[in-house]
Amino acid sequence: METVPKIPGLDTEDAFRHCLAVARDHYENFPVASLFIPGRLRHHVAAIYAFARAADDMADEGSRTPTERLDALAAWESNLDACYKGKAEHPVFVALADTVRRFDIPRKPFADLVTAFRMDVTRNRYERFEDLLGYCRRSANPIGYLVLCIFEEVREENVQFSDQICTALQLTNFWQDISLDWRKGRLYIPLEDLERFGYTEYDLEHAVADDRFRRLMEHQVSRTRDMFSTGKELLHRVGGALRFELLLTYRGGMAILGSIEGIEYDVLNRRPVLSAWNKFSIALSATLRTMP
Repeated sequence: METVPKIPGLDTEDAFRHCLAVARDHYENFPVASLFIPGRLRHHVAAIYAFARAADDMADEGSRTPTERLDALAAWESNLDACYKGKAEHPVFVALADTVRRFDIPRKPFADLVTAFRMDVTRNRYERFEDLLGYCRRSANPIGYLVLCIFEEVREENVQFSDQICTALQLTNFWQDISLDWRKGRLYIPLEDLERFGYTEYDLEHAVADDRFRRLMEHQVSRTRDMFSTGKELLHRVGGALRFELLLTYRGGMAILGSIEGIEYDVLNRRPVLSAWNKFSIALSATLRTMP
């Protein structure tokens, strides 16, 4: 695996503080900067998150043109190259250089994330479910792999189970946010599935939540739940703080799928979310499950 040289003369502590601030401001589905992550690891997880968060914003936020977004992502990947050559200057990459050196992390998962963000700019439809899974392999699965690196739990079967959970989380987010993505001009329901259930983009534009749409969404939720169930084996293969974080993540994703079912799959007119009580119950359940 490629060795990353140590960077002399740059303040890595300030760089990590920057990454932790980014993680605290933008906490989402993945176990980033959680208080349950050991302090010795938290700043390394935050460095990974800050890298992904910034690239995601380049692809999605603001009023840049597609060309400007792609140029920004190209520059971000150049920073990644500099990081792996020991020439980082941006605080995210100064921190990341320390992280990848300490845990011997390859460049590929970071490059895959940048590829996914480019796809966010250039692609807004997926013909087949397999095509959508290809996107998830770049947008979600690298995060799980990187977390396994930080916790020193990278083993072939662990990675396979992690991929299932991460892809399921990404798909859950897609089904939860169909209306939000549609307003951005994006559709993540595979076109082959629209055809299979006799549903059209015209129906989607008019928020038609009829039996066709319910059957369509029931199909998506069912296969996403199957992925969660397959990936659940990872919870029995790791321990400590990582198991707790994964259990929270797993239960949260499954709870959102349950919420989608609870509103009879009408995600076009209602966005399923977890209530404060749902979140408390998930955390309490995870705590009890991981107690000796």
